[in-house]
Amino acid sequence: MAAPAFEAALLHPRHWPTWLAVACVWMLSWLPIAVQRTLGAGLGRLAGVLLKRRRAVVRVNLRVAFPQLSEAERERRVGQHFAEMGRGVFETALAWFAPDWRLRRLGEVVGLDNLKAAMADGSGALLLTGHFTTLELGARFLCLAGVRFHAMYRPYNNAVMDYLMHHWREGRSGLPALARNDLRPLVRALRSGHAIWYAPDQTLDKKLSVHAPFFGVPVRTITATARLAQMGRAKVVPYFPQRVGGRYRVHILPALTGFPTDDDLADATRINHVIEDGIALAPLQYFWVHKRFKGLPPGTPRIY
Repeated sequence: MAAPAFEAALLHPRHWPTWLAVACVWMLSWLPIAVQRTLGAGLGRLAGVLLKRRRAVVRVNLRVAFPQLSEAERERRVGQHFAEMGRGVFETALAWFAPDWRLRRLGEVVGLDNLKAAMADGSGALLLTGHFTTLELGARFLCLAGVRFHAMYRPYNNAVMDYLMHHWREGRSGLPALARNDLRPLVRALRSGHAIWYAPDQTLDKKLSVHAPFFGVPVRTITATARLAQMGRAKVVPYFPQRVGGRYRVHILPALTGFPTDDDLADATRINHVIEDGIALAPLQYFWVHKRFKGLPPGTPRIY
């Protein structure tokens, strides 16, 4: 899926607010890193106070995922999570706009040999991850480490953002973005020995899901991970980004062995457990604002 070409229509006055917003984000990305993190944390905490419904979602998610925490500790972590979300906004700006020389000194990729070993026989790879506040920046560090991959692409309604996001991701990852709802190009890319960025933890397609445990709760989980791996004859290689102190680290784990199987539930359960392990690396940097514990089996009491 080639990146869309620039068209004069993108300069229409109706798009000027978007261009202005992008320009502002670009300027903010040049602030000192320490200032970005402090400002982001403050804005995130403020959002956590103002967005009461979303704060309630985070509170419920943390109660389900970490029942061993006291109410006071859980509430403290709710505030910390919104601080992480705020920092994540600035980290996304860095991922989009910062030049390579500025980012190289800020992070590292650990376990790159695991990916090379998985693809050494010509196999493609599903770079399995979850939705973290450092998601965009983690992908950028993969690019800096020389990993070429297809980004999964969902068209934007905003024409300017659709154009920019497509070009940003393709320009960094070295391969065209692929539409997430078109299976054939994904399978072809995997069979050609390419890597595809893949985060299945927020896709809840009823037709392609089973109820698999996630932190002990049987939530709707898509089965597409196993199907893509099987159809594309590909390896599933988990990777997870995290901020550690003032630096960033991307962990690439060994490819899953014995995957997929003929059991959709077992495969989906395994993927959920892998993502749980990734969350354990940076619990507060996961997207707890998302209602992950919905889509329960019929007759199960609602969590939200």
